Amino acid sequence: MTSSVPTPQVTREQAEEAVRTLLRWAGEDPSREGLLDTPRRVAEAYGDWFSGYRDDPREYLARTFKEVAGYDEMIVLRDIEYESHCEHHMAPIIGRVHVGYLPAGKVVGISKLARVVDAYARRFQVQEKMTAQIAQCIQETLHPLGVGVVVEGAHECMTTRGVHKRGVSMVTSCMLGSFREDARTRSEFLRFIEGRR
Repeated sequence: MTSSVPTPQVTREQAEEAVRTLLRWAGEDPSREGLLDTPRRVAEAYGDWFSGYRDDPREYLARTFKEVAGYDEMIVLRDIEYESHCEHHMAPIIGRVHVGYLPAGKVVGISKLARVVDAYARRFQVQEKMTAQIAQCIQETLHPLGVGVVVEGAHECMTTRGVHKRGVSMVTSCMLGSFREDARTRSEFLRFIEGRR
């Protein structure tokens, strides 16, 4: 699920004190009225933004359905919105994920695919890694004939600092099984996700 290296437990009080330290470092006074509740709010926000560390994405794919009247064509879920955070600057990454797979006798509820995306997105991430993690999770859990994942993301670490380039999005993809080996399957998947435009 997460790193095999044990992480030391951090108390809520320690987390809130770390926020006060950052506020002081930025030049603020954490005891100022407007900032009194900020450490608590930030700790709560982190609990939401990084809830993916508490999830095992494979569990979402555990319940499958075999009674699909012999359906064996591609399944595509596109435009899954996500919010993540860059592990280099802790800045938001906001975008969409498109997932497709070619079932091998069983399918999964479509909401579960969105939950897999959220479980990986709600961690500190690098977009390339997140793309591969989503695809590998689906491949290793559902054992389909193939999987395709395309991720689009706008990185605030690039738009609000550094080069300050707005309107730029990054696109990454991971193709496994028939999506990688068969150009026609890959092309069909890409047509499906481009059809939304």
